Amino acid sequence: MTRPLLPLTARSRGEAHRAATPLELFFDLCFVVAVAQAGAELVHAVAEGHAGSGIANYAMVFFAIWWAWMNFSWFASAYDNDDVLYRVVTLVQIAGVLILSAGVSRAFEEHDFLVVYLGYLVMRLALAFQWTRAARHATDPAERTMCHRYAGGVLLCQVGWLGLLLAPEPARAWVFLVMALAELAVPLYAERASTSAWHAHHIAERYGLFTIIVLGETVAAATVAVKSGIVENDALDELLPIAAGGLLLVFAAWWVYFVVPAHDRLTSSRQAFLWGYGHYPLLMSAAAIGAGLEIAVEQAVGEAHVSTLSASAAVTIPSALFLLLVWLLHARYFKVGTAQQLVLPVAALAILMCSFAGRWAVLAAGLVAAAAVATGVVLTARNPATRGAGA
Repeated sequence: MTRPLLPLTARSRGEAHRAATPLELFFDLCFVVAVAQAGAELVHAVAEGHAGSGIANYAMVFFAIWWAWMNFSWFASAYDNDDVLYRVVTLVQIAGVLILSAGVSRAFEEHDFLVVYLGYLVMRLALAFQWTRAARHATDPAERTMCHRYAGGVLLCQVGWLGLLLAPEPARAWVFLVMALAELAVPLYAERASTSAWHAHHIAERYGLFTIIVLGETVAAATVAVKSGIVENDALDELLPIAAGGLLLVFAAWWVYFVVPAHDRLTSSRQAFLWGYGHYPLLMSAAAIGAGLEIAVEQAVGEAHVSTLSASAAVTIPSALFLLLVWLLHARYFKVGTAQQLVLPVAALAILMCSFAGRWAVLAAGLVAAAAVATGVVLTARNPATRGAGA
């Protein structure tokens, strides 16, 4: 039975059989609501010919979603005591992301970030409370300093984000850039005092689960788009190549992400920071694959005001970026020999080239991704020293 109050003390980094909790899984699922909203607005912006502003708004909203998720995940890995207060504060954070989700449309369409800011405020105040609580129970002065730095940094950055509401619209991109860098600097500064007790296997699992959920949202969004296109426009011939290629791309994305033991890269704080921060563009590109498939479907049935090349690029660019980022973040460290090292970078380049394949672009990209996985499997089978299989 869950106890109302327990000391919020650091867990052991060597804890055996550490796994994600039901609360963490629920947390992830609720965050994907916000990811879906951002993806839907990106589709609308690109389909209407406003790709530049749509991508910029998508990057800003996705940063808020990802950063709040990431901060919770690393904190929970180190301090989750599963008492009633911890659960309640986590549920408050979930409420915050749902508020943020409700403001995504206004952020995209009217450049009004008030609701997004309020949702982010709820999440960040809850996180600052958790860090303050951890500081109160810390017995080591260095750990207490670290917790206070985290709490203070979170609150100061939240004040800085007011610039998105108060600054003139042309300056908001610069406000975002400055504040995003400030947010990224908080953990680097806080952990100079002491290293938080995150658990490598647990963190790798948390990121993996969130990646699965984002890819699942990609499949769901694309499936709905294809279904609508078939029902409303009787366009099976035009949509079948997109559906088949999109499915191959998502299957390949899942394969290459999970084929190697990512937790083996999390052996130091420096590696953990690079790996954790690198997932911002990786997860954003994973979600954007689904948005791209929707755009390709809408273009194929004549509902998007973009060219075939632009619609194809909406799929191939995030797909190529995802493969390249997986290779950069962890896959390359487990490959033996030049041939294995080149599989994903070459596949990413080939997928980009598929943009020029006209109505067959998505299918061609999917076949390239599948061929990359098959090539990786063959090369790994020939070299038993390689850890993991496939691309």
